[in-house]
Amino acid sequence: MASLTYDLTLAGLSIGGAAALTGIGLIVTYRATGVLNFAHGAIAMVCAYALRQSTVEWGWPLWLGALVTLFVLAPAIGMALERFVFRPLAVLGGDPAQTLVASIGVFVLLVGGAVLVWGPGARADAPELVSADPWGQLTVALVLAVAVGAVTRWTRFGRELRAVVDDRPLAVLNGVDADRVAAAGWAFGSFTAGLTGVLLAPYVRLDPYGMPLLVMEVVAVAVAARMRSLPVAVLVALGIGVAQSQLTRLHPSGWAQPLLQAVATNLFVVALLVAALVLPGIGTRDALPRAATARVPTPPGAWIVAGVLFLLPLGFAGSDLHTSVQVPALGVVLLSLVVVTGRGGQISLGQAAYAGLGALFTALLAAGRFPGLPRLPELAALALAVLLVAPLGLLTGGPAIGRHGLALALATFAVGVGVSRFVFAQPYATAGLTVHRPAGFEGDRAYYVLELALLAVALLATRFLRTGRTGRALAAIRDHEQGASASGVRVPSLKLLAFVTGAALAALGGALLTMGLRAFDPGTFDPVRGLLWFAAVVVLGADSTLGALTAAALLVGLDAGARGGVAAALIGVLATLVGRFPGGPYEALRTLTERLRPARTTRLTPLGVAARGRLKAAGRGRSGGTRHGRPGATRHGQLETTAHGQPGRTPHEQPKATPHEQPETTAHGQLGSAPREQPEAAPHGQPETTAHGQPEATAHGQLGSAPREQPEAAPHGQPETALPERPEAAPHGRLVGEGVRPTVGPTAPALPGPPTAPRPQPLPPAAAGPRGSAPAPLLRARGLHVRYDGFTALDGVDLDVRPGRVTAVVGPNGAGKSTLFHCLAGTVRPTRGKVLYGTRDITRLAAHARTRLGVARTFQQLAVFPSLTVAENVRVGAEQGHVTDPAAVERALRLLGLHGPVRSLPAAELPTGTLRRVELARALAGSPRVLLLDEPAAGLDTAEVAALARVLRALAADGTALLVVEHDLDLVADLADEVHVLTAGRIVASGPPDQVLATLEATVGR
Repeated sequence: MASLTYDLTLAGLSIGGAAALTGIGLIVTYRATGVLNFAHGAIAMVCAYALRQSTVEWGWPLWLGALVTLFVLAPAIGMALERFVFRPLAVLGGDPAQTLVASIGVFVLLVGGAVLVWGPGARADAPELVSADPWGQLTVALVLAVAVGAVTRWTRFGRELRAVVDDRPLAVLNGVDADRVAAAGWAFGSFTAGLTGVLLAPYVRLDPYGMPLLVMEVVAVAVAARMRSLPVAVLVALGIGVAQSQLTRLHPSGWAQPLLQAVATNLFVVALLVAALVLPGIGTRDALPRAATARVPTPPGAWIVAGVLFLLPLGFAGSDLHTSVQVPALGVVLLSLVVVTGRGGQISLGQAAYAGLGALFTALLAAGRFPGLPRLPELAALALAVLLVAPLGLLTGGPAIGRHGLALALATFAVGVGVSRFVFAQPYATAGLTVHRPAGFEGDRAYYVLELALLAVALLATRFLRTGRTGRALAAIRDHEQGASASGVRVPSLKLLAFVTGAALAALGGALLTMGLRAFDPGTFDPVRGLLWFAAVVVLGADSTLGALTAAALLVGLDAGARGGVAAALIGVLATLVGRFPGGPYEALRTLTERLRPARTTRLTPLGVAARGRLKAAGRGRSGGTRHGRPGATRHGQLETTAHGQPGRTPHEQPKATPHEQPETTAHGQLGSAPREQPEAAPHGQPETTAHGQPEATAHGQLGSAPREQPEAAPHGQPETALPERPEAAPHGRLVGEGVRPTVGPTAPALPGPPTAPRPQPLPPAAAGPRGSAPAPLLRARGLHVRYDGFTALDGVDLDVRPGRVTAVVGPNGAGKSTLFHCLAGTVRPTRGKVLYGTRDITRLAAHARTRLGVARTFQQLAVFPSLTVAENVRVGAEQGHVTDPAAVERALRLLGLHGPVRSLPAAELPTGTLRRVELARALAGSPRVLLLDEPAAGLDTAEVAALARVLRALAADGTALLVVEHDLDLVADLADEVHVLTAGRIVASGPPDQVLATLEATVGR
């Protein structure tokens, strides 16, 4: 018995040593580049094949083949990947979405290339580089771990490596050659991958699919070490290896015997599930495919062409039709990824598992082997299988609620691997299983018609989740999850809906695929296939149903020939180019077409020529003034620009304009400029201002906004002036009036006031009394304490936010302003203390629930949804805030000056000033009673800040309670009714702005 234990321990150490090598390589690559290399297993497989090719096929000596493979080929692969795939991504900012897709693309490319070169079959004659004695592999792993640890801790290169990982741009500014560090990291990571492959090849199946997956199963070793600690990775690898080896001594009996045996032989998979689903996640940044712009509508003609192409196989016969029946089935599977990844923005690498479960459940139900259920007809079995698999989508939907980025990718990948190993690969589930087509659809042509009908149903379901209110909410989660939650979107519920729907669609497609092939093949639903499907959908249009159908046709058609792997190689190439063509192949093709298209020349009409001559003559006749570009400093120390991008005077230096040149203020708080001297009386129906220049509520409860005693210029893009010959340039290269059609003439018609829809929470309205009054607060903080890892961010903060008042919080960086703001908004839960809305305790209420009560917020970093238009952004706020007034969106757009042509533009194409207004309009569309503004003036120029202040005053005059966290003390002094100074987590001063800011300026300076 002692001898058996010793032998099993040695065998476990051998397995653990190989796993430790994988963990070391993954950690080094991650620490050098920030990339979790999903292609690590594929590199190991290629190196193992290369060593076999050089020694077995070409007759090289083993030492020479090993030298070339490990010290030339493997590092060369790593350096090539860094230079041509991941360096362009690092230059673009290291977007984790693109790095993840590129890494999976490399995996798919290498697997497809190996299939093309060496074929899909397994090889059993791989040369043995190190003897079966486990001490050799263990020694190699320990030596590498010690060497890497020493280099990282005690050498200059190690310090540079840590600096690049922490902040690559900052490291470059300090003289670190980040490219050299990254190349070295990739070279070493590929070397360890190659070493792992050549050590494992003699003892495992050497094939293009099995070995990459086997190596990636041990990623749990690196995750358990938090992608940082090499000693932890080595110890975890050795421990799991020894435990798995010792479990082979167990011989359980009874109904649980197959499952226990599967666990004993796949302990690394169990560790992967635990590490991915239980341990804290790594890579907390989002790793989701983001749409940089709004989705380009698919031309109607494209769907006509697609329909014709899908109907063509009805004229086929024989093997051609037998191949074609796979396309609609795979299209349904890929539509599940459109719902989950394309629209919902949630990474899912385990859709193959749900497709396989749908196929397996359908076969078991039709054969009468499903526990507790009788034999069912094939169509009924198909429908019931879809219903049974759909709730299983919670296996990946649950982790998606609290995990993002690489953590979510690993969780979904782990689920796919677990289902493959513990269900599909076990004889008790699949042995002797036959699959038949439904009665009446046995023939290929009839079955193809059935598939087309079910594909149409899947397309309708996908359309429902991509359009309308649900589609906009899912797109909001994809574009900016915190912004979606702040708009009232029920983020957890919608994530679960996306995963459950995706699981149902994948199950339907998997069942159709298996029926079409008339056999259940576990290899069809291998996790490697799941990675291939994910990469295909992403590179061909993650949010495009037509892209999913195109991907299905490519995957089936390209692999229908004698040699497989062509589709995988093509998809891999496209995925690896994501760094050079972030918009995907469609965007790259469109850009190339536009470059090759000859430039169009335009000619002026005689009237246009005459008008241009008069304008040039008038320009030569002018002298001085802002039209000639004399610079003037704004109050922020920047230069204003006027016509044609030339610097201009500050707002206080502008000469008085003629009636046709002078911008005027629009009615009811629209962002417009006002005349500097003697503003005209408001038109009929427009509210007048108080003696202090503050807007008053009209008799109908609507707001008007008028300038104070010295109004400032309007934001760029909103002057109501004569139509210019060409757009004017604004500071930082933005165009004045970009996306907005100026009104011809000196004035513009009056516009309605802000939203007056019923408030979502029936609190007693508090009248906004005169400055100095103290109505009952709507939002209160009492004794808030927040601690982060021993650091006290808030220390007993009390704060009241009153209706009709503007409350401001100022203080130095690190004072706790952002933490206080997040506690009030619901994104941070205080350690102690309460947050009250009226009399209700909302301390434990989620952010989206507070928004639905009437507490809205904006963000310091813009939280807009770039793939949606301006109007759709605002509509999300109204829909999720449960505003029943259909005119609420229009009123919000008009209040912020977004009701013109700009409403139809995608948010991704707009300048910062306009996006600030979009975010504020979205918050107002939900008719909030409390509005929390986190540095609303960030990124705005002087005129935009002045216009923003006018709107905020109008909102306060309407009874809205405003809390502003702001660094611009000029804006605070001009806007706030009450100021609180926060320092070291405590409020040290409170009162009117003139007193508090004067004291602050005298003590600490500005």
